[in-house]
This record gives sequence, structure tokens and C-alpha cells, in this order.
Amino acid sequence: MKLFFNGLFACVLLFAGLFFAGCASSPDALFFSDATQSPPAPTGPPPDISTNTALARYSVGDTVDVTLSDAGPDFTPQPYEQVVKEDGSITLPLIGNVQAAGKTMGELQKAIHDLFVPEYYLRLTVTVKSSDNRVFYVGGEVNHPGVFQYVADTTVTKAIQAAGGPTDFANHKKVWLIRATGERTKVNYDKALEEPAQDPVVYPDDQINIERRIW
Repeated sequence: MKLFFNGLFACVLLFAGLFFAGCASSPDALFFSDATQSPPAPTGPPPDISTNTALARYSVGDTVDVTLSDAGPDFTPQPYEQVVKEDGSITLPLIGNVQAAGKTMGELQKAIHDLFVPEYYLRLTVTVKSSDNRVFYVGGEVNHPGVFQYVADTTVTKAIQAAGGPTDFANHKKVWLIRATGERTKVNYDKALEEPAQDPVVYPDDQINIERRIW
């Protein structure tokens, strides 16, 4: 009987020794293993670089210079300057409206080319450029009236703020937006600040003028 208990005690000691040795060796095995772990393989389709949002894309109000050339020996290059309209399009002869907003320069060139060839020309070179001389004008009761470089998404309130904001004598209810076409729209500056729907978009060559208060 005594021999049985001695054997049982020895087995318990041996089991405990193996258990603690395993616990002590597991950190070493974790941090000093020679096995290299490969990163998980990527899943899904590869990224589409053609939709890179970092590329410059046309927006409403941008000015686009389009030149058509090389359609034949007697073809004179034809330049067209177009402003991207509120619906995002520009208009060219024969093909009419072409969607420009959201397109890169190369994408717009291809779209125009494909509409002309082969429907109207057997061959054609389309060159698209952006005009850098896009400005708008702010005058009347603003702190810094003058000519300002146009950027996309400019609105009446943003244009006035670019001009230093209204003066103390400005009539906030009588802000005039005068389009390059001569169309006039009256804007309430304070309401436009509160309600974006009341804040019209400004396009190149537009004028903004704030009247003076009578009292």
C-alpha cells in the first residue's frame, strides 16, 4: 500500500513539473519563434485607379476650353469656351450637350471625341483645357470690394465673405447677383446664411453688389 501511494505521489509531481514547464516556455515560444508570419492575403477585387478621387474633376461653374482639330486637310481648328452649366453639361455644335461635371480632363476629351467620331467626322483630335482666368466681382457695401479668383462651389455669401463681409452700412436685404448674361437676382444675405437654398451659386464673370442702407 505504501508503495502504491509513493508511486501516485511521484506521478503527481511529474505531471506538475511538465505543466509549469509548458507555461514558462510559452512566452518564449511566442516572442522568439523563428517562424515568420505572413500578412493575410488581400481579399476582394483590386482597387480601381481610374476612379481615384484625387484627380481633378470638373464642377459646375468651371470654364472649359475645347479645341477641335485634325479632322481633315481643309479643317480649321475650332476653339470653344464653355462654362459648365447647372445641369453639369457644356454645349458644342452638332453634338449638343455633353456631361462635363464629375469628369477628368481626359474623360471629357474621350466623351467629346466619341460623340463626334464617326457620326460627324472620320477622325478628329479633341483638346480640353481649363481656363485659369476665371474671376467674379464684388462691389458696393463690402469691406474689400474688387475682383476675386473664382473657385467651384462659390455662393453669394461666400463671395461676400471673401470680400471682407458687409460693412456697417450694408443693406443685408438688398444683395444683387448679376449674371454675365445680365440676369439679376435679389438675395437676402441673412436668410442666405441660414438657409443654403437661399444662397445662389456664383459663376465666373458674375457680379455681386450690396446696396447701402438709407438709415
